[in-house]
Amino acid sequence: MLSALFRKHPAATTPVPPAGHTPAPDGSAPPVLAAREPADPAAWVAEHRDTLRGLAAEHGALTVRGLGLRDAAGVKAVLDRITGRPMTEREGFAARDRHAEGVYSSSAWPRNQPMCMHHEMSYATRCPGLLLFACLRAPTEGGATAVADAAAVLRSLPAELVERFEREGWILTRAYHDEIGTAPAQAFGTDDRAGIEAYCRDHAVDWSWQPDGSLRTRQHRRAVARHPVSGLRCWFNQIAFLSEWTTAPEVREFLTDEYGPDGLPFNTLYGNGEPLSPDVVEQINKTYEAHTVRRPWRAGDLMIVDNVRTAHSREAYQGPRDVLVGMGDPLAPQPARSEGTAT
Repeated sequence: MLSALFRKHPAATTPVPPAGHTPAPDGSAPPVLAAREPADPAAWVAEHRDTLRGLAAEHGALTVRGLGLRDAAGVKAVLDRITGRPMTEREGFAARDRHAEGVYSSSAWPRNQPMCMHHEMSYATRCPGLLLFACLRAPTEGGATAVADAAAVLRSLPAELVERFEREGWILTRAYHDEIGTAPAQAFGTDDRAGIEAYCRDHAVDWSWQPDGSLRTRQHRRAVARHPVSGLRCWFNQIAFLSEWTTAPEVREFLTDEYGPDGLPFNTLYGNGEPLSPDVVEQINKTYEAHTVRRPWRAGDLMIVDNVRTAHSREAYQGPRDVLVGMGDPLAPQPARSEGTAT
């Protein structure tokens, strides 16, 4: 049955990749399966659950083409069949609409700006182990959810940079503003100060209330994680994505003028508190790009992503784009080494 479903791109007999498809540097890419418009997408996923999960574990991601997903209810049904453990998002950095338990809209982000490579909630003490991306409506141009192998990225980064981040970890600072990003009530699931403080205590987040009543937080996290099943060491963080140096210069200038250098909605630092230089962030983003695989969306597609093994991004786009996100299999990221690892 697998042979009827499984198509790997590019195949050995197909040296020219499909239009819009970028192969990984070693010639491999996450697999594509053909579902052929089943009458009940959730039942199809349930039937092939072991195959789907096995391929996600082996390759880090896969696309199911032709599944015919059309609405949030269908995505929720598929999420429940493939994980059985949906996860509620906390500490989101951009606004989303919640459609059902574990099912959300894509993060609100300007369509003309890319959302750089990251692992979902890698700054939290618990994150989804498995992600689903379901395309209900494809954009007219761009908008791919690209992926990159986090183990390959780790191997390709300069050894001294990896060693420092693995030794020190990294710091995420956040300043919550009404005008941009998520409000504390959405990020923490409550607008009660005591409830927010309780969450922060329970999840190793330092917090401070500003004179104007706004909230700022700071959290120290690991930069490298060991995959819970394969044991692979993975570059697992949002050091580059949430850095001020990944933000478009004109946007960074506006935010700095508006809120001050310490009031940026989010920023990242070395684990000892030192600021990152632009060239370090550029090096990380260039390494991601060297390992990026992108395929254009088609309406009805489903992408399954192992959130520890594989980073993902969202490309700039034109036209309408409706891609829902499913989060499941919550886990606590495991340290990549037993001694000297940041917590």
